[in-house]
Amino acid sequence: MLSGVMRTTLRDMTYFPPPAEELRFLDSELRQLDARRAQLLARRAWLITMLQQAVQPAPPVWPSRQAQPGPSARPEATAPGVQNVLLLLGGILLTIAAMVFTLVSWGHLGIAGRSLVLGAVTLAVLGAPVALLRRGLRSTAESVAGLGLALTVLDAYALHEVVFTAADGTTYAAAASTALAALWAAYGTALTALPGSATLRLPHPAALAVAQLPLVLWTIALGGGPLTATAAVLLTTAFDAVVALRVSERPVRVVALVCGFGTGGWGVLAAGLLCLGAAGPSAAARAAALLLLAAVIALGVARFAPRPGLATGMATTAALCAVAGPVGVLRVSVPGDWVVPACLACGIALLAAARGPAAVRRGVVLASGVVQAGAVLWAVPAVGVTLLGPVAWLRHIWAGAPADARAAVTVDAFWPPYAVTVPLVLVAVAAVLATAVRSEEWRPQALTAALTLTWAAVLVTPTALELPYLVGLLIQGLTVPALLAPALQGAAARTATGLALLTSLGLAFLSLATEPATLAVLASLTVVFAVAAWRGRQAPVSAAAALGWATALACAVGASAGWRPEIVALLVLVVPVAAALLAARLDNSVTTVTIEVTGAVAGLVAIGLAVADPPLLALVLSLCGVIAAGTAVRPDRRHVGYAAVALFVLASWVRLAAWQVGLPEAYTLPVTVPALLVGALHRRRDPAASSWTAYGPGLTVTLLPSLATAWSDVEWTRPLLLGAAGLLLTLLGARHRLRAPLVLGGSALALVTLHELAPYLVQVTDALPRWVPPALAGLLLLALGATYEQRLRDVRRVRDVLGRMN
Repeated sequence: MLSGVMRTTLRDMTYFPPPAEELRFLDSELRQLDARRAQLLARRAWLITMLQQAVQPAPPVWPSRQAQPGPSARPEATAPGVQNVLLLLGGILLTIAAMVFTLVSWGHLGIAGRSLVLGAVTLAVLGAPVALLRRGLRSTAESVAGLGLALTVLDAYALHEVVFTAADGTTYAAAASTALAALWAAYGTALTALPGSATLRLPHPAALAVAQLPLVLWTIALGGGPLTATAAVLLTTAFDAVVALRVSERPVRVVALVCGFGTGGWGVLAAGLLCLGAAGPSAAARAAALLLLAAVIALGVARFAPRPGLATGMATTAALCAVAGPVGVLRVSVPGDWVVPACLACGIALLAAARGPAAVRRGVVLASGVVQAGAVLWAVPAVGVTLLGPVAWLRHIWAGAPADARAAVTVDAFWPPYAVTVPLVLVAVAAVLATAVRSEEWRPQALTAALTLTWAAVLVTPTALELPYLVGLLIQGLTVPALLAPALQGAAARTATGLALLTSLGLAFLSLATEPATLAVLASLTVVFAVAAWRGRQAPVSAAAALGWATALACAVGASAGWRPEIVALLVLVVPVAAALLAARLDNSVTTVTIEVTGAVAGLVAIGLAVADPPLLALVLSLCGVIAAGTAVRPDRRHVGYAAVALFVLASWVRLAAWQVGLPEAYTLPVTVPALLVGALHRRRDPAASSWTAYGPGLTVTLLPSLATAWSDVEWTRPLLLGAAGLLLTLLGARHRLRAPLVLGGSALALVTLHELAPYLVQVTDALPRWVPPALAGLLLLALGATYEQRLRDVRRVRDVLGRMN
């Protein structure tokens, strides 16, 4: 092959064949290379097979009648899994059999027989794992040991039924659970101590599970009440915690953790319920002592927990229990208004007690945050009533000043109980957020939250303390400029501006109680937000708010003067004028847009006020059109000109309707003329523009309503004028080669002509015999058929002429 390639190379150096011959030559060479490659791959596969057979001897091939090729079957279960299932089923069946024997067949044997059977069977089953472990049958030994432990429970039941029949059930259960726990623990330890035997995993966890019962049962048997039983549960939890932290066996640790969480949750819940249900300080103190015990246990687990997550969770639980105990005592010792502040004080005190490892400190801080968040949530209803309650004054405008600030916000709402101390709670949490959070990552958010809580405290103070109505107005009124102060920056400034808007809304609703308060508040809000916008304090929002309050002030002034709404609309139009003038002088696009949008909304308010009086409505629409036209003079607001035209047209329509004008042309021509002027300007700037785009809308607005009216009009004036207009449009379209005037004018002329000739056609049709119309139709079809090709040429010629028109 190499020689062939060399010959090819030499030949190519001396001779250049034609492309077709060279292509055939290359295809031949490529086929030879593919054949050689396939031969080498086959040889390689054979060599690999020979080497594998030489290294690994082939397994014996057993004769089979039908050898089915395919993948080998994969077992669905492992051998240890099958063994464990079989042993578990066997142990369950034997346990059931023992239970049936004990419960059913027990009475057929005498006392000696019973003792002999029970003792022999139990000892044999408990001793069998020793031999099984020495033979290495650990799984079988586990199963047999489980059966033995179950037999000891049946033995205890049998002894109670025969020997200790007079014993109290609870006392005997306590003694039996104690004995079984000790017996099972000793049995597991004895098996572990035997030389040459492996450790069984079942006895010690089973003993620990049974050990959850003795202390609680002994407490109940000795007449202990709920407090003593809860203490026993918590002590059992402490025992589980010690076992989980000190024992190295994994099964025992898992059972200890599960039991500890279960008994601990039960104990904490029971102690909390006892604390809530306490009728006096002494009962609350005893229940609080149980919660403190739970806190000590959880804190001990957190201190020695091997994992940070567990330590943090236990520290949080300990801190919450430590707070819940004293709060339960304070609940029955102090007035109801001070329960939540006392709870908050305990939660804040946790921050000073945060000591130890980082995980523990994190848990304590988290618990303090939970307590503070709960206190804030408790204060939310009072803040909500203060902020949203004044909305009810919309139904009682200028009804008179209320008795105090709380009466002003509870017109149609109720004040939450024990909410006098809400401002104190909010200020305390705000102070903690402002001083305790030092992380650079979270400090901005903490300061923003502190600002919000301080605002809420100031807002709710007059209501909580039942201050006079005017004092409440003054405090909220001073809060608005304070929030717009230039000292705040960034996210805090945006939050403060939003809170200022929210405060101004509540203040405006609150001021609706009296006429002087309404006028004074609206004027003050207009000035405050205007000054804030002028100083650059969130100018887009402040400017829009100033214009909005100016609109409300105009409405309030008109109402105070006793003007009709349509007269007030003229006063409201001052706001869109001011907005248009301000927007023309500003460079900030965002502020400009917000001012223009607010001005447009004020214009809509004016239009809505003037709806009841059509002449004044027409005047208001015209003034709005003037404002829009003035805005459209600016190069970047040319599109507002369309709105100006629409407003002028609406104004003319309203005026015509007020004059009771019924001619459709009076309504359509004011639209057609500006539309045609705009189309002419558009065609002058862009000569390639279609006449349908430039003139079609304007012509259609007048032609279609006039045609619809003319079709049912019995007079001759409108059809004559409409026909003349159609003729004029047709001539203009033909003269200037414009498709839209030609087609629309010709169509209008044809329809008007058809309408005028229709009565005569009807008369002619009635005068002719019945067979004449079909005959004429047949003759027409014959004529069309005979001149079909000529008609097609005429249609194509008309189409080409129209196509060449613009």
